[in-house]
Parts: sequence; structure tokens; C-alpha cells
Amino acid sequence: MIKLSVNVNKIALLRNARSLDLNIPDVCEMTGVIAVAGANGITVHPRPDQRHIRYDDAYEVSQLLRKNFPKVEYNIEGNPFTGRYMDIVTELKPDQATLVPDMPGQNTSDHGWNLDIENRKKLKPIITKLKDCGIRVSLFMDPHPEEIKAAANLGTDRVELYTEPYAAAFRKNTALEDTLQKYVIAAKTALDAGLGLNAGHDLNLQNLELLVRTVPGILEVSIGHALIAEALKFGLEKVVKDYLKILSAI
Repeated sequence: MIKLSVNVNKIALLRNARSLDLNIPDVCEMTGVIAVAGANGITVHPRPDQRHIRYDDAYEVSQLLRKNFPKVEYNIEGNPFTGRYMDIVTELKPDQATLVPDMPGQNTSDHGWNLDIENRKKLKPIITKLKDCGIRVSLFMDPHPEEIKAAANLGTDRVELYTEPYAAAFRKNTALEDTLQKYVIAAKTALDAGLGLNAGHDLNLQNLELLVRTVPGILEVSIGHALIAEALKFGLEKVVKDYLKILSAI
């Protein structure tokens, strides 16, 4: 079964819209609901401006999962060259670190790594350091075969395919088959290089099944914004189970 990791950033964003003393919704409480519903993982992405997940949230979620849900994987996303990301990850030692090339103030992750000579030189020791801590490392990547080959040469364990272009093609019903084929080729490139394969960004209950049925080898999907939005309509527990039902049928 393909694993579901739920990104809880938007829960924190809603909480942050009011006084932090109010703490509604409680990120850890909602994380518990998601875990009880059967999610395989929890993802947080603490950005330097802490506009949604705060640094202390990363620690509190880690403690909750270790104590109450040890089988639920913890994935911490972020740019290893900004803020306190590396300090947090090397201290908490989550199951997975997903390295994302977003900059401070960026609205959302909107592209994968450009693995030019400079970035390869910078990322190589970061990946080595994280793996030495026993952390599985994933690089956030566009579906470009040559870039994925370069990622494999850096020693990363996995790549996470940035799926917004697929989601846009699905939504607009424009060039969908051609777009999907790009992801199929990228996935096969990753698999041939010995990489594990994750996928995420703008996946939802409507477009998920086609992606995971078409693209080979996906081990995990990371879903946040759409899942939380759908939960407002249908309820958090039900929506998590709806995603798991799709993934379990593959």
C-alpha cells in the first residue's frame, strides 16, 4: 500500500490567525486525530517566518508521535540553508527529511531543486550529515529525468516529485496524458537509479487515484492543503480514511 503522510501546516495556519494563547485548533490534538484515523505519516514544514508550523510545534509533534504513535512516520520538510531547519532535524531525528528549495517568504513550495554544480556541492554534505544521523533523505524534484539522475548521484534515498503541474493539468483537463507521461518517465528514472519515490503538492481526492495508478513505484504521498480543506466539509477523520481507501486499492 502507498503510504499517506498528512501535512499539518494549514492546521497551524488557522491557529495562528488568532491569539497563540487560544491554541485553537491544537496542532497536536489534530495530529492525534489524523494518526488514529490511520495515516501512515505526519509532515511539518517549519519555515523561518513561522507563519504556520512554528519551531516549537516541530518538537511537540515529535514528542507526541514518539510517545503515542511510534509507528507513524515523521517527515520534516524545509530548506536546509535557511532558518533553524538543520538544527531541528538533526536534534529530532525524524524518520525522513525532505529537502525543499523554497526561500523565506515564499508562499508555497513551487519548484524542485536545480542540481547545478553549486547546489550539488552544497547539498552533498547536508545529505551525508542527515544520513549519518539515521534519517532517510528525500529531495523535492520536478519530473526532469536528468535532475533525478543527479539527485541519485548525491546519495539521497528518495525523491519527492512535485505534482502541481499534474494537478493543474487534471483540473484544466489540458495536456493531461502528456503531463502524466512526464511523471511516468521521471518515476522510471528514479527507480532505475535505485531511488525511492514520493509525490506531493496539490493532490486531492479527485486527482490522486489517476496519478498513483499511472505512475509506477510511488511509496508515499504527502498531502496537506487539499486534505485540510476537504476536512472542513466532510470531517478530518473521514477524509483521512477516504485517502487511505484510494491508496489501499492500488
